[in-house]
Amino acid sequence: MIRASFRQSMLAGFLLIVAFLGWAGVRGWLLVERFAAQSRANGEIALQLSTSIQELGERTIELERSARQFMVLNDNAVLARFDAQVSRSLAAVERLESLSARPLENLPGDWQLAVGELARALHLSASAKEIPVLLSRLTEINGQLDHASRRWIDKQHADTLERLEEGRLQLGTLVAGAVGAAFLVALAMSWWLARPIGSIERAIEQLGESRFDIPVEVSGPADLRLIGRRLDWLRQRLSELEAERERALRHVSHELKTPLTALREGVALLQEEIPGPLEGTQREVVDILDANARSLQVHIESLLRLNAVSLGARRLHRRPVNLKRLFDGVVQDRELQIQARQLQVRCSVPSTSGMLDADKLRVVIDNLLSNAIDFSPDGGVIRLDALIEAGKLRIACIDHGPGIAAEDAERIFSPFVQGQRPAPVERHGSGVGLSIVRELMAVMGGEIRVVAAGNSTGAHFEIVLPWATAT
Repeated sequence: MIRASFRQSMLAGFLLIVAFLGWAGVRGWLLVERFAAQSRANGEIALQLSTSIQELGERTIELERSARQFMVLNDNAVLARFDAQVSRSLAAVERLESLSARPLENLPGDWQLAVGELARALHLSASAKEIPVLLSRLTEINGQLDHASRRWIDKQHADTLERLEEGRLQLGTLVAGAVGAAFLVALAMSWWLARPIGSIERAIEQLGESRFDIPVEVSGPADLRLIGRRLDWLRQRLSELEAERERALRHVSHELKTPLTALREGVALLQEEIPGPLEGTQREVVDILDANARSLQVHIESLLRLNAVSLGARRLHRRPVNLKRLFDGVVQDRELQIQARQLQVRCSVPSTSGMLDADKLRVVIDNLLSNAIDFSPDGGVIRLDALIEAGKLRIACIDHGPGIAAEDAERIFSPFVQGQRPAPVERHGSGVGLSIVRELMAVMGGEIRVVAAGNSTGAHFEIVLPWATAT
């Protein structure tokens, strides 16, 4: 099993990538250096070749002039000058023969033979017909030398271009291979590191959803496996704390409900005057006891309901949901309350389907509608509007009740907090409905807010959810 850490793995990956790219760079540099050295060598040979052939051409002209002067004047001084020109010309021929590339093959030797025959002919006072032939042969060899040098230079130029193209292709192949190898290394490293990071991300999501029954297992680098073990320890610890919290809540609720039940039964006996008749003041005291006992029972039940919602809210169950049918179902469940208050509920909801958690969204809308019913005057109008725009689902719940005070715009979303403005009719709410709505909205990735807080003509709640059309 590989024991490298995350940092060591990243360093190894970077070093491999640098090694591949460095190898390509060094190979490319060596290729360019080799090409440059060959080009310099060919350039030097071409320069020496051109210079020597040009000098040899000039010497040939001097030799021809001296030879023709000797034929006319028969002067030994002219012949001596001819011999001196021959010596300097042979030095240029030796330079041509010393070139390592041998670009002219046997032509320099032919030139030496031709100039030797010309010198012997002049020294032996050859006939006037023989000398021009030898001079013509020397001029012909000069032309061959010039043509051969140009052909060799052109060939070297073509070879240089061909080698340049081969080097370009080779360098491109090297770079492409190095980049491809570096990409494969980066891909392998990302796969090697993405797996444990994905496991850690899933483990954190599971912890956030209170799924403490799934062990956390992280593979990969040693330090990421250590993080996985720490997360598993955290899972176990959170599971223990959650179990302790549930036990404590059950114990407290049981300890409260048992004496509360006895208290309510006693109050009921007093109200029925079973122990004896009650006087006016005594009945008032009994009624106060009954009202407070009922209020305490409501708070206990609300606390249990809030706890149950908090436990179940962390898991999303998205499925295709038709908005129109969902809203109609919520309104139908509240139909008796709506008719009892002679209210009108006007829904403006598109009949389209999206991927939503229907159960949580139903609880949200039901709580908002319940609040609107409680705070609406008899015969009032409640509006439920839904609109889809820019990938968002916007839902508004508007009533014509007393509205929400500006200072209550945020407070009313806290548990067991109610607004300052009273409802038109007596209500027995505990103040946990809107806190449940905000918690469910946070789980679904949305938000709820009060629009135009402080408006005395009614309350206006708006919720915004991410929207994905069901396929």
